[in-house]
Amino acid sequence: MTPAQNRKGAALMVLAMAAFALEDALFKSATQLVPPAIALMGFGGLGILTFAGAALIRRQRPLPRLTRGLLIRSGIELAGRLFYSLALAFTGLGLTSAILQATPLVVVAGAVFLFGETVGWRRWSAIAVGFVGVILVLRPTGDATDPALLFAVLGMLGFAGRDLATRAAPLTVTNAQLGVLGMMVLTLAGVVVQVAMGTPIALPGPEAALRIAATALTGVIAYAALTQAMRSGEVSVVTPFRYTRLVFALILAALMFGEVPDLPMIVGSLLIVGSGLFTLARARRMV
Repeated sequence: MTPAQNRKGAALMVLAMAAFALEDALFKSATQLVPPAIALMGFGGLGILTFAGAALIRRQRPLPRLTRGLLIRSGIELAGRLFYSLALAFTGLGLTSAILQATPLVVVAGAVFLFGETVGWRRWSAIAVGFVGVILVLRPTGDATDPALLFAVLGMLGFAGRDLATRAAPLTVTNAQLGVLGMMVLTLAGVVVQVAMGTPIALPGPEAALRIAATALTGVIAYAALTQAMRSGEVSVVTPFRYTRLVFALILAALMFGEVPDLPMIVGSLLIVGSGLFTLARARRMV
């Protein structure tokens, strides 16, 4: 990759993280007016139409050929989307976003066991420090005693599994096709929540519909920017910019929901982000 490609990938990653943080905030605000299942199905349905339209405009099939690897990726993403969305609906945006930052650490650990990659003691130590940070965020006091925060942990593990399975997606699968698959998974997650809760389906009101539409718009931008970022620059250069999501999320949490992080959450977040950046830096040096 050239320096220009790396700069483009980094810029797209920052854009994607800002859009993902805004998407999370808008989704959380929508669930204050409608059940999470309705928000998920509305978000996913609008996303499918958008990405499918983009594919058709480019004369592509909306859906790629569903290989075993893509099906596995979609199944794991379903779990991640389901639990992370529930965490956003029932817990704080800042707390949920902080836990999500441990995803790259889980990806590194998973790559050792699944792909036989070599990780030295320094990176294992950084991974351990990162998980100490997660424990601090999940401290047994205050709001963090909410069992719903476990949804955030399960969502984080699901997203890590999706990232590990992404290498099974061939480059012949276009960004729009991956977007359609991702939004189908999101819609299916809404169906799962709806069946589990057993509540009647009701159409959202005008304000809720507007929030869901705004969520879908930012989600489409985020998903497209993320996919393009990962295909534009070197992974070791682009990936560290994922951590900007926490900065955007904490700002939005304070502005939109009045969430103010306390000391344990700040320390835990710094440990997670710091250990993740160290792990990525060590990985780059080993190349």
